[in-house]
Amino acid sequence: MSENIENIENIENPENPENPENIENTESAENTAGDALKNEAENSAEREKAEEEKEEKEEKEEKDDEEKSHRKDKGDKKLKSKLASLEKEVEELKKQNAELDDKYLRLMAEYRNFRERSRKEKDGIYSDAVSDSVKELLSLFDNLERASEYTEGDKVAEGLAMILKTVPDVLSKLKVESYGEVGETFNPDLHNAIMHEENEEKGESEIVEVFRKGYKIGDKIIRHAMVKVAN
Repeated sequence: MSENIENIENIENPENPENPENIENTESAENTAGDALKNEAENSAEREKAEEEKEEKEEKEEKDDEEKSHRKDKGDKKLKSKLASLEKEVEELKKQNAELDDKYLRLMAEYRNFRERSRKEKDGIYSDAVSDSVKELLSLFDNLERASEYTEGDKVAEGLAMILKTVPDVLSKLKVESYGEVGETFNPDLHNAIMHEENEEKGESEIVEVFRKGYKIGDKIIRHAMVKVAN
């Protein structure tokens, strides 16, 4: 750069302008100075461009940082909002769970009470049923006891006949029905056929002999009748 400046100064102050060598040197110096100015201009332009690019890059980085910061703030707000919503939902679920626990405990207590009441009622019903049944049989037992006091055969037979007469009344009070008579039609739901015979004088599946009567309460069979069936 200093050489270029010296050449410029030689151009402005030539010692012998008429000397061809000086003229040549002057032209060379002028060219060199022009190149130097051109290079300086180019370097200056490049520096300016570099500065502009640097500024643009810094502005872009600053803008990117602002956008990142904005996105981060927005994301943080969204996350906080979602977290608050989840915390509220958790509290609501805890409340519902506590209510369900309370309902469950109440239901279990009610079920235990119901089961205890049912057991007591069942025991009471059974006791009442047995008591009512025995109460109706007591008169029969009393008659048997009195019959056992007889020593004469006729008296014993008379006493047993009297007892047998009271049996239907006792069963009726207990709502127990007896069934199984000769001439009835055999029904496997009611009768138990232990013998069978062929008899043209009897009808199909007709009961011709009863070995043991059957008993029932309503539709419930207490004991099947034991019979002999024809045909």
